[in-house]
Amino acid sequence: MRTINFTLADGTVRTVEGADGESLMRIALGNDVPGIIGECGGELSCGTCHVYVDAQWTGKLPPQSADEADLMDMMDSYRPEASRLGCQIRACAELDGLTVEVAPDN
Repeated sequence: MRTINFTLADGTVRTVEGADGESLMRIALGNDVPGIIGECGGELSCGTCHVYVDAQWTGKLPPQSADEADLMDMMDSYRPEASRLGCQIRACAELDGLTVEVAPDN
């Protein structure tokens, strides 16, 4: 199991665990993390799992796909240096302890 830290809108941090290969969106939904909706079920079509990745972790993530980048560009709260979709990030050893902030537009 991998530890993921979700910073919520009120500043509190929700620390949860997820299995290797499981998406952050699924981990959040399975642990009732407020603000992560996952409306499209992880099909890369809604943006309701938008998170801001903490700066110390961004270099450890795989690059965004063109489809993810296109969807992110349409979001009002998009931050080029930090915005990612939780459905596109998978838990793994390299991301154990990952910290993300739940974006306000979910």
